[in-house]
Amino acid sequence: MRRNLFNSIKFFVFCHSLLQLSQLLVSGYMKSSISTIERRYGLSSQMSGLLASFNEVGNTVLIVFVSFFGSRVHRPRFIGGGALLASVASLLMAMPHFLSGAYEYTDRVSSSSENTSGLCQSESSMAPMWSNQSCSKQESPAHQGIYPLLLLAQLLLGVASVPIQPFGISYIDDFASRKNSPLYLGILLAVTSIGPALGFLTGSFMLRLFVDFNKPSKDKIQLDHRDLRWVGAWWLGFLVASCLLFLTSLPYLFFPRNLPKEVAASGLESRQDDKQQMNPIKEVTLLQFLKSFPQILLRTLRCSVYLLVVLAQVNLAALLAGLATFMAKFIERQFNQTVSFSNVMIGGVGIPLAVLGTVLGGALMRRMNLSVGGASRLCSVAVVLCVVTALPLLLIGCSTQTVAGIFPPSTDPALCSIGCQCSPEAFNPVCGSDGVEFRSPCHAGCVSMETDNSHKVLNYTQCVCVGGGSASPRTCGSSCSHMLLPFMLLLGLTSFMASFSQTPSYMMILRSVPAEDKSFAVGVQYMLFRVLAFMPGPVLYGSVIDTTCILWGWKCGRKTSCLYYNLDMFRQRFLGLMAFFVCGASLCFLLLAFILRKQAGRCNEASGCRPPYELVNQQKGPEKSSSKELKGVAT
Repeated sequence: MRRNLFNSIKFFVFCHSLLQLSQLLVSGYMKSSISTIERRYGLSSQMSGLLASFNEVGNTVLIVFVSFFGSRVHRPRFIGGGALLASVASLLMAMPHFLSGAYEYTDRVSSSSENTSGLCQSESSMAPMWSNQSCSKQESPAHQGIYPLLLLAQLLLGVASVPIQPFGISYIDDFASRKNSPLYLGILLAVTSIGPALGFLTGSFMLRLFVDFNKPSKDKIQLDHRDLRWVGAWWLGFLVASCLLFLTSLPYLFFPRNLPKEVAASGLESRQDDKQQMNPIKEVTLLQFLKSFPQILLRTLRCSVYLLVVLAQVNLAALLAGLATFMAKFIERQFNQTVSFSNVMIGGVGIPLAVLGTVLGGALMRRMNLSVGGASRLCSVAVVLCVVTALPLLLIGCSTQTVAGIFPPSTDPALCSIGCQCSPEAFNPVCGSDGVEFRSPCHAGCVSMETDNSHKVLNYTQCVCVGGGSASPRTCGSSCSHMLLPFMLLLGLTSFMASFSQTPSYMMILRSVPAEDKSFAVGVQYMLFRVLAFMPGPVLYGSVIDTTCILWGWKCGRKTSCLYYNLDMFRQRFLGLMAFFVCGASLCFLLLAFILRKQAGRCNEASGCRPPYELVNQQKGPEKSSSKELKGVAT
């Protein structure tokens, strides 16, 4: 066979790493922009959580079928087709920006209008916060169809991702040598993990640009990044990701259906692997597949090693799904940071440490040539340490700032501003000189303001509800910014320890099922991820976050996103869910290690019995790596 790049498993690993990096860049960028999309279109956290998880709907069922046919079809071409569909779906994600009008934020100060300052106006009726023209835009068919359009784009992204990871993993494991397979998967998972990091960092850059920077505006924008009403250019990153997905899909048109088996260091290993590949897989019809599906599914789920590893990974996946979606929002609110800076913290600290843990986990397993029992003990230690680093996070934070009439709950509304006729939809936070925050200068009783030459507000004055009489156009924020460093250190350690178990977990799954069921087992694993973790996870986290809201926004008489949260409840419930899932994963790994040790103990008492699920050490000689033993491993 003529030597070229497309006959090399190493080049396939390189291409697949780039593709999955681009694919997960879209996922990471979506997570980094979710709070901005929530603010832009007035969504609750539950709705934004549903949006984040909706891409799992498209592949929950399809992934099992596609994975079953994994070794029976031209896998590289299916992967390339999925990547092209993902490129189209990413382009569709950006479409709502071009279909909707300009972003209208409350209390917009304009030199061209008479009464939009949001000040206390006691002598005349205050102009409506939203004109009939603005409300008609909010009720237009184009605006009402934005959320369904976003759901459709997420659905297509989910369908597109169906063949990419299962086909890629099984393709690598089929044509790589047994010794190098863990290393290649570790590299793949590590590079793949960079994708979300780049997504968050890209989000940090894009969200510094105002959402409508490409649209002509008569008025100069008076917001900055720290304003709670700021909305960044969330749509721009999806256009960039669409181009990357298109470029990375092209090499898959040239890879063959089957690669030459990689030559291992030991010729014996290569010969044994070749024997396993000699029996061709019979083509089956759809009817035959449907008849055999329940039997193969039960056979796969009856494997205790497989089931416990998948349940442990489901717990960690549910943890990841919620934290990736809402951690930036948590940092923004809890530590009084901008959305851009919060994304930098996740993309620059949390995810790189997770990548490092993934690499070290794969390298350690290859170096020590661990059996399934050894891998289970490694995962148990890693996740127990994860529990130790996760629990202290519940104690790092502070309470909500004092907001007049809102928090603490016992605070009475500011009676001094009753005569100001403040709009119930007003939201333009100001921080009084006495440290008390008000939801708008009107609620603070401010009757005048100081501006610069560009009409940017510098200060509000003559505020009758403020001790000192003046207020700044900003939120007072929480007093916890100094606690962000220890929080990120502990969060990074938690990410590192949780990801350390990723590669050993994959290898336990691949080595605990029959060779012909390998693609199917990976498909069932991802189906369970989606059904039990990725789909309900963000919705669960979003619903929990919504229960901590103490003031909802309103626009044109319609409830929108939350304006203020009870930060103590936010921290305890949000991070409490994280601790719950980490404990669940640790219990599964500990139970798996106990079961394997008990089975090994029974075999030691019986002569000629080899412990089940043991990975044979390929370096110790021919007598320890016979095809008979390899078949025993598969069953």
